[in-house]
Amino acid sequence: MSDSILFTVSDDGLAHVTLNRPERLNAINAEAAHRWREIAGEIARRDDIRAVLFDAAGRAFCAGGDVMEMAGLAATGPETGLDAGAAVRELADVIHAGHLLLRESGTPIVAAVQGVAAGGGLGFMLVADIIVASETARFASKYADVALTPDCGVTSLLPEAVGERRALELLLTPRTLTAAEALDWGLVTEVTAPDAVAERARAIADSWLGGVPAAFTEAKRLLRAARTRSFRESLDDEAVTIGAAFATPEARARVAAFARR
Repeated sequence: MSDSILFTVSDDGLAHVTLNRPERLNAINAEAAHRWREIAGEIARRDDIRAVLFDAAGRAFCAGGDVMEMAGLAATGPETGLDAGAAVRELADVIHAGHLLLRESGTPIVAAVQGVAAGGGLGFMLVADIIVASETARFASKYADVALTPDCGVTSLLPEAVGERRALELLLTPRTLTAAEALDWGLVTEVTAPDAVAERARAIADSWLGGVPAAFTEAKRLLRAARTRSFRESLDDEAVTIGAAFATPEARARVAAFARR
């Protein structure tokens, strides 16, 4: 089994996903890309997973694609029988399949981010629903530095988080955001001391374990569906969904307990 991304599931339903190439700032190579898709598929399939904690080993969260591996592809040519562009596209497709599985999953995801999140690393980070960042974290695009275009869902996830103007600023200029700026922009959910990031992210994940998975799933679905339909359609869906939720024994019991308190 590949150790480029670590994956465990605890007895209480917490999936822990760790990018594990610290010597390469957790840059994503072909092995990690396929492992990412494999893990995402397992999270999407398993009913016993109630929350996901997503973090990274070492001093950086994710530096995007592995440029050293790309350089090896760039050194090839038609005479080798290899199409470097096609190989990069295939790698992007593999990563994107994993992203899509996780974004469509109803399981809540919290990311703990330290150090650098750059290029495709932004896309990996933004797959999470809640992002806890270290005060020393930094965020940048860097695609243009190597004459590449955004991937890993960045053109959708970044403007969704910060708005189109700010997304363009990050993609079209050399700007690097501090953690405080990322918080101000809405790129991350909260910022904490470097030695508290893991503990804080774990606390958020643990809080989900005691909740009702269906409630989280439907909340995520309603919010994301609202982006592509009318207000009336969203209201109608909300009414149907909350009615169905209240019809469950667990919801009625929790409402009654809340009322008693």
